[in-house]
Amino acid sequence: MMETKLNKRKFREWFSADELHEESKRWSSELKFARDEQKFLNQMVKDYTLDIIDSDMFKSVQPVVESLDKLEKDLVDLFKKVQLHENQLQIMVDEVNQEKMEEAYLDTHNDLGKEIEDYFVKYRDSKTKIFNIVSNVIKRKKQKRLLN
Repeated sequence: MMETKLNKRKFREWFSADELHEESKRWSSELKFARDEQKFLNQMVKDYTLDIIDSDMFKSVQPVVESLDKLEKDLVDLFKKVQLHENQLQIMVDEVNQEKMEEAYLDTHNDLGKEIEDYFVKYRDSKTKIFNIVSNVIKRKKQKRLLN
């Protein structure tokens, strides 16, 4: 147990404040992009709502739309956490040696990294489902047009 703590600390010392800052900026950027993408996905679902209702896919769409709604709310919270975390980076760059606070900052950084990773796994899953549903609806719409 003691050995893993020591290794963890040694491993962590490789991260400079600049690297932590760059990673936080990357997280912010990815979250902003996802936020814009979600606006597009919502618009796409709205544009095809009538076609989705006409098809027998409404039941399969509803849980995906609900999951996207939840992901949008989670994104806002996650974005706030990243911004707060970024604001606290000063702990790592000031000349004051505050080992416990620096450790806590690194713990938070690791936790936040995992949280963002988990978020994007769920987000990509919902996004893929929405695209599949809408592309199926578009195909059916084209087939109907060809038949009429």
